[in-house]
Amino acid sequence: MNKVILVGRLTRDPNVTYSQGERQTAIARFTLAVDRRRSRSAENNGQEQTADFISCVAFDRQGEFAEKYLHQGTKVVLSGRIQTGSYTNRDGQRVYTTDVVAEDIEFAESKNAAAGNGGNVGYAESRPAPSNASASFDTGAAASQEGFMNIPDGVDDEGLPFN
Repeated sequence: MNKVILVGRLTRDPNVTYSQGERQTAIARFTLAVDRRRSRSAENNGQEQTADFISCVAFDRQGEFAEKYLHQGTKVVLSGRIQTGSYTNRDGQRVYTTDVVAEDIEFAESKNAAAGNGGNVGYAESRPAPSNASASFDTGAAASQEGFMNIPDGVDDEGLPFN
């Protein structure tokens, strides 16, 4: 079984290209900085936390998602598979590659948490949560500190837009 799950931050904005031909496919290439798990002895000695920089590629819908929503500093959970390959460069040398092919990409933190980290995530600044929790849908419900909408009191489950 070839399955990879990574949690990390983009080191820069994805590089997105489109394939040629009848059906153009988005190809997004980016690098994730993934923290290494430290041993207990490293924690006690005050050593700096290190990271691995993992090359990733996302195709088609995942590539379009990366182009539209992912930016430098965005923390994501990526699942996919490892793919190896090789090619001959201009100097005639064989170059071996290893990439993680993204099958699923999800955000690992809310917009507010991302903005609080000081990362260049490209989000618009969020409105602060109101002091009263009874915001009205007509005036636009504000987001809570976790980035979720506050649901006014008295709204039953049937009035919500999901099951």
